[in-house]
Amino acid sequence: MSLTTIALLMFLAVIVFFFLGHPLAFVLGGVGTLFGFFVVGTGFFSTFMDRIFVGIMGNFTLVAITLFILMGNFLTISGIADRLFESLRFFLGATRGGLGVAVLAVCAVLSACIGIVGASIVTVGLLTGPMLLRYGYQKELTMGIVAGGGTLGLIIPPSIMLIVMGDTAGVPVDKMLAAAVIPGLFVGILYATYIRVRCGLNPELGPPIPAEEMSLMPFGDRLMDFVMYSLLPLALIAGVIAAIFFGFASPTQAAGIGATIAFLLVLIYRRFNWQDFLATLYQTAKATTMVMIIMVGASCFTGIFLGMGGGKAIVDTLIAIGLDKWGLFFVMMISLVILGCFIDWVGLIFLIFPIFLPIARLMGFDMVWFVMMMAIYLQISFLLPPFGYALFYLAGMKIQGIKWGHIYRGVLPFLIIQIIALFVFTSFPDLILFLPTIFYG
Repeated sequence: MSLTTIALLMFLAVIVFFFLGHPLAFVLGGVGTLFGFFVVGTGFFSTFMDRIFVGIMGNFTLVAITLFILMGNFLTISGIADRLFESLRFFLGATRGGLGVAVLAVCAVLSACIGIVGASIVTVGLLTGPMLLRYGYQKELTMGIVAGGGTLGLIIPPSIMLIVMGDTAGVPVDKMLAAAVIPGLFVGILYATYIRVRCGLNPELGPPIPAEEMSLMPFGDRLMDFVMYSLLPLALIAGVIAAIFFGFASPTQAAGIGATIAFLLVLIYRRFNWQDFLATLYQTAKATTMVMIIMVGASCFTGIFLGMGGGKAIVDTLIAIGLDKWGLFFVMMISLVILGCFIDWVGLIFLIFPIFLPIARLMGFDMVWFVMMMAIYLQISFLLPPFGYALFYLAGMKIQGIKWGHIYRGVLPFLIIQIIALFVFTSFPDLILFLPTIFYG
């Protein structure tokens, strides 16, 4: 049996064991170890350990993952989600759809910091979902806003997913974060515009906060709350991103500064207690461990899989189909969306990057643009009915009166907006490449 055939059997084994319900990290690591032992012998283990301790544990850039997660968790325990929503609620809530835009902003900011879609959707959804419904927002629109905002953070710096994708693809992380600014803002503005226009045309979908309630907080107090509880966290995130873009700090250093300032916000808002502090450290360690275990397992698998020619075999097969450059691009992206409905983004990145990236390089795609497009397509997979991850998180919140039909109908307009954005970025790649070119040449 040829090495290429064995490699393809490896890939098939991973798919089978994953769909049998086994954790992806252990499937990748287990299959890689088993095939590596039988094909290479005991010498495989020394190579494997070298990949772990030098390639992963010795990678300084990946420390940014832990620090950005810590920053997000500190912002969470500081009560920033509650305070940010309250300040935006009174600042934007007087207009039709304004409250929905406020929820969208809170979801996007929190998910960008936390980096885990489920955590941001559940955290903000439980806080804002019932309140939107109480103010008379349509159930479908409410679910769409929470899902759209929660997944938007995946393509807004400092997204954990972009850091992992950039490092895995060999693209500088600072370039990836710069590339994400315009797409993130563009999609966010489209979401907000849709909410405002839809509610403007039909006020019953998203009515403004009653004037009697707005009068309880004078404009001066509203402005002070906005400055105190909205501008501070937004300035923190903008400062971290600016430090990276202008070369004042590496992504890891900027993440450390951000985590420190986020902790100071906990003290400023007088929300510090040892129980929450220790819980924050535990949650950060838990999330980091999840990412690292998948990376270790994937490193084991890809080392053997690529070494035996599996990646080259799949690349040659796809090219032999006879599709042109853009035909191959859309085949890869559609495959990514389908797999993204079933496999978490961390594992999916390490599973398909070794296959897709060589094809992209061979076809002449700019790697910053290509990886950013993969990130946007992955965001679609989270919203895609009936298996998108975000949909199950929404259903799991068990908000009274919400059924699966409300969720499906609610995310559909946001999904359409996302697809429109994809065609824009495909037709005008300079929208993605503009800032990386300006800052890094």
